[in-house]
Amino acid sequence: MFKNGYIITGSIATGKSSVCGILRSKGYVVVDADKIAHEELRNSKDEVQSLFGTKCIRNGDVDRKALGRIVFNDVEARKKLENILHPKIKKVIMDLAVKLEAEGNLFFIDIPLFFETNNYDFDKVVLVYTTRDLQLKRLLTRDCIGEADAKNRIAMQIDIEEKKKMSMFVIDNCGNYIDLQKNVEDFLQKIKG
Repeated sequence: MFKNGYIITGSIATGKSSVCGILRSKGYVVVDADKIAHEELRNSKDEVQSLFGTKCIRNGDVDRKALGRIVFNDVEARKKLENILHPKIKKVIMDLAVKLEAEGNLFFIDIPLFFETNNYDFDKVVLVYTTRDLQLKRLLTRDCIGEADAKNRIAMQIDIEEKKKMSMFVIDNCGNYIDLQKNVEDFLQKIKG
């Protein structure tokens, strides 16, 4: 377990990136699992091509949109991709966490699918929470996708209310950005004691 490390998680379109941005602006280290995942996806191009074919490769690189269309609509395809990527992502994250823990400062790791992967040795989990209705509204606006597609993406993750029950801390993001900044500050005061 990590004394100084906190997982930041949530569901799609709950505001994890906003919370992480606020933490970074306050000088905290925030490890971004999505950035690591994108790098590992690039490094796994050959494996992706052998699993999903050339339709997922464009200009010699993984076409994330084409791959997304497959894995967001096919649970088995998503599991195959996760089996390739998750062990690699976990190794990078855990190596960074060990290094950051040794430095002795608070640090945060943004892992959107923390509960879905259930694969990390952290007990300090911070959920960025918003209601399902607000989550859907934000996703529709942010990603310019249809409602059926948005609902499908939300349904592929563990329900936000279930995640709330499993989290040690909850940062509410049902208001505006100023409210969110205050809620992050309240959370930081709580953990600094």
